[in-house]
Amino acid sequence: SKWLSVLDSIRQAIKLEMQEIPYAENILAINGVGENILSGILAEMGDVSRFDDVKEIQKLSGMGLVFFVMQPGKHKGQTKISHRGRKRLRYWLFQVAKSAVSHADEFKQLHEYYTTRSNNPLKKMQSLIVIACKILRVIYTILKTGTTYDPQKLLKDIKRPVEAQAPMAA
Repeated sequence: SKWLSVLDSIRQAIKLEMQEIPYAENILAINGVGENILSGILAEMGDVSRFDDVKEIQKLSGMGLVFFVMQPGKHKGQTKISHRGRKRLRYWLFQVAKSAVSHADEFKQLHEYYTTRSNNPLKKMQSLIVIACKILRVIYTILKTGTTYDPQKLLKDIKRPVEAQAPMAA
């Protein structure tokens, strides 16, 4: 019970600190993003004003894409995340992606789209990493501009096939 009170006081401290961060409530409006995950991301990321572009944070987290060539010859190689950078930031971004996919309909739909699209479907893990980077972009934009979260903007990435119009009978 002593540990539970310590844990409660830590949670209270996190809650108080979250209230100090401008626009944090806009980020917490995303289903699946809680105070614990957001505090982990913000603690690892630091002050957002020191970054000119979200790609710098992506690189800091080690989620920047790099091209690996396995061996010389006909094999083309593949693109993977670099894993250089802060592994705890990478951990928190992955946690937020898993949480958002399981709690927010828009991220569920995005994950479904990425894994089942006919042109270049992604594996589940690849999709989660793409979603983690997308959430990072959303968080960055909210912190930089103070905008509110709009799930409909997010769903614009899903390319739906255009229905072919049936010729009218003469």
